[in-house]
Amino acid sequence: MITNLGIGENTEWKCFSCDALLKLDKVRIDYMNGSFTVELPCCPECGMALVPEEIALGKMLEVEKLLEDK
Repeated sequence: MITNLGIGENTEWKCFSCDALLKLDKVRIDYMNGSFTVELPCCPECGMALVPEEIALGKMLEVEKLLEDK
């Protein structure tokens, strides 16, 4: 599991569809025959996760490159 990605509890974020406050939760991400778990803000109603730009272009990009190099 990848943890400490720089996201804290942020009560400002709400789900567009459900209007529920997002809460940190474990999310399984599948990529190229592999999967890993990260903690991301998620909607408790529909399960949609928010992947902030700094994570998508930072940590997740690093993991993607590592998996592609294997």
